Amino acid sequence: MTHTLPLTDGPRTLDLAAAADPALVGGKAASLGRLIRAGFPVPPGSCVTTVAYRAVADPVARPLLDAGAAPADLRAAVRSAPVPAVLAAAIRALADGPVAVRSSATAEDLPDGSFAGQQDTFLDVEGPDALLDAVRRCWASLWTDRAVAYRAANGIDDRTVALAVVVQRMVPAAAAGVLFTANPVTGRRGETVIDAAPGLGEAVVSGTVDPEHLVLDAGGRVVERRAGGVGPCLSDDRARELAALGRRVAEQHGGPQDLEWAVDGTDRVWLVQARPVTTLYPLPEPRAPGLRIYLNVNVAQGVLGPLTTAGQGAFRVLTGSIARLFGVPVPDVRAGAPVLTVAGERLLVDVTGALRHPVGRIVIPRLFDVMEARSAAVLRRVVADPAFAVLPGRRFRFARALARVFRRFRVPPRLVLALLAPDRARRAVVAAVGDLRDRLDDRGPLPPRARLDRLEATLAQEMPAVAGRAFPVAAAGFVAFGLAAALLRGRARPGELSTVLRGLPHNVTTEMDLALWALAGRIAADPPSRALVGGPVEAARAALAAGTAPAVLADGLREFLGRYGHRGIAEIDLGVPRWREDPSYLLGVLAGYLRVDPARSPDRVFAAAATEAEQTAAALAARVGGLRGRVVRLLLGRARALAGLRELPKFTLVTVLDAARADLLAVGEALAAEGRIAAAGDVVHLTADDCRAGLAGADLRALVATRRAVHDRERRRRHVPRILLSDGTEPEALPDPAAPPAVPGELRGTPASAGVAEGPARVVLDPADARLEPGEILVCPSTDPGWTPLFLTAAGLVMEMGGANSHGAVVAREYGIPAVVGVPGAVARIRTGEQVVVDGTAGRVLPL
Repeated sequence: MTHTLPLTDGPRTLDLAAAADPALVGGKAASLGRLIRAGFPVPPGSCVTTVAYRAVADPVARPLLDAGAAPADLRAAVRSAPVPAVLAAAIRALADGPVAVRSSATAEDLPDGSFAGQQDTFLDVEGPDALLDAVRRCWASLWTDRAVAYRAANGIDDRTVALAVVVQRMVPAAAAGVLFTANPVTGRRGETVIDAAPGLGEAVVSGTVDPEHLVLDAGGRVVERRAGGVGPCLSDDRARELAALGRRVAEQHGGPQDLEWAVDGTDRVWLVQARPVTTLYPLPEPRAPGLRIYLNVNVAQGVLGPLTTAGQGAFRVLTGSIARLFGVPVPDVRAGAPVLTVAGERLLVDVTGALRHPVGRIVIPRLFDVMEARSAAVLRRVVADPAFAVLPGRRFRFARALARVFRRFRVPPRLVLALLAPDRARRAVVAAVGDLRDRLDDRGPLPPRARLDRLEATLAQEMPAVAGRAFPVAAAGFVAFGLAAALLRGRARPGELSTVLRGLPHNVTTEMDLALWALAGRIAADPPSRALVGGPVEAARAALAAGTAPAVLADGLREFLGRYGHRGIAEIDLGVPRWREDPSYLLGVLAGYLRVDPARSPDRVFAAAATEAEQTAAALAARVGGLRGRVVRLLLGRARALAGLRELPKFTLVTVLDAARADLLAVGEALAAEGRIAAAGDVVHLTADDCRAGLAGADLRALVATRRAVHDRERRRRHVPRILLSDGTEPEALPDPAAPPAVPGELRGTPASAGVAEGPARVVLDPADARLEPGEILVCPSTDPGWTPLFLTAAGLVMEMGGANSHGAVVAREYGIPAVVGVPGAVARIRTGEQVVVDGTAGRVLPL
């Protein structure tokens, strides 16, 4: 058996470099082997393989794992386990002067999880006995609390992991640090970010120093330099040399890399580690030249998680059919509109062309002012860049396409009629949606192949037809509101106009919520129903399934699901269950409603909001007075009568998706019956063409497993950008040049993880006895990997020391929590319990 392998021994190095058996050497050693094979400067050394770990650790760790032992017990057992004499001698033989002893776990330095610092490293280890002890401590560190928590957060089974150990000659470093071949904060792929300090790089990695920080552009020019607390230690020439080296490694490894480097006393550069940068959002495949702007449809719809394969396919058909309405050539609607793409299993729309059009440049941000204000602000910052200037000669082409759609769906006359007779227009649209539901419900069964054809036809034809009728009526409400706002310019106080749109009637989503609240009221008045709903959700669900639930609950829920059962969490995804399939969420909501203070009941709150809105509308009209006031009153009345219909197109979309899902699940049952997939529900991980292949005899089980693994990995992604540029830049993560100057009490540092969080501060000097409540902001002098379990409950992170590439910053980005590092005096100036805002984009901390 292979207990040790040299990193630099001819053919064996090639095996290591190719990672033919990654379970043998772990992620770190495999990466170093690839570097050596490609000719990069790596200190010589050896790898103590996982065979050695398993020989020592498995006999003691496996029984403890099966018994559910705590990490501390596992560490102690592995640390004290006997090492066979032959193995001990092989490890002692690797001692050759001062060495670095580094972990190389099988679940480490992976493309979707860096595991930065989760296992231990020991530096300047000298002598055979000291080396053996360091290896044993390295093995034990596989079971640190932080490593166990990290694996759990990333969905990795503890029973599947093992640890190899890299033993390398120490580099007598004059300067060292870390280098990212893409900017980990902004996402920009063309930038190189370097943190450096004199001496060993561990001080930079662990965050115990405030390092020199440099950012270089794609041409090697230093565009940002911050001396930190260590003073300058890299010249521009040296920084360019490191950046060029990093780019070559990234090219060789096939993606952005996080490197640890050192410069010895002879001015030679060494690489001691390379691992993928795991927090960058994946880039979509380029479909057009130049810098592009992508809008994340998932985020805009409030669905941060990934879509299933079936869900992505549904949107391809929908957008392909809509693009055809605008006259865009779409040879196959199943491929989707040309502007639609997928990255990270989420839908992105290329809005570059629309934003470079003179009309789209104005209209799109204004639409987002209503729908998603943060995205609107980001878009306005993006289009200020000269790279996205308005293109000439496009105004009339877009106008012709829009006119074609307006004529087809009779948008102008429907909008005018809605303004003249809002009640009649609303009833007509609601009736059209009801007719659609009836028509879809009355469809009969078909053979599986015909089901697939009907599924695609439903998505391509039904949604555009009904939404085309609903949109002008809802839009009329906002047109009326906009006209009223223009007449009130200079007369309305801040917040008054938005108050007019509170408590809107005829909003199908609000009506749904109030219907559920009414059901809760009936349940509260029925002791058997109240007792069942107030208990475990599983018990209530089982009683409903068995037909033993009290009549008030069973009949009331059946009535509710008859109208709203096609809805669900992340309902824009064709592949997710609907409430009628699994009412667990509704049962949990009903249980929560039973605990609501009657004075704050939703129906009372809604009624109060509607009354306030109507009184505000009347006050605004009276303030203007005369004919103008009467017009304002009329327009605001029209706005309230029609604007609530804005939810109807979404309701229609979900109705169509529900019908398509019924056909999809029927196909899944046929595939499962033929053994092509393991279970009917697996069909959500297949495209329509995959299903056709399965019905023709193809075994799809391996494909389903692969797609499910990708989907599960993306579900763990904690940070999803709203807006993404094609070079990887997340505009929201860039400092806003128009940001206000520092306010009194504001602290500033280095942005480390983008986003904004607000909450009570928890100042922690020692993590051993820390108790961090969910939603608290962790404030600390610095962090090493032992702190990172606290990140699971922290809303944000503030560190006095450290750079954007320290372990704390890396893990904060992976956990998706805003972080600011290198904040002088943070521990002394911020008190536990004090409310603070952490702006990880701008590097600001504001005690409130």
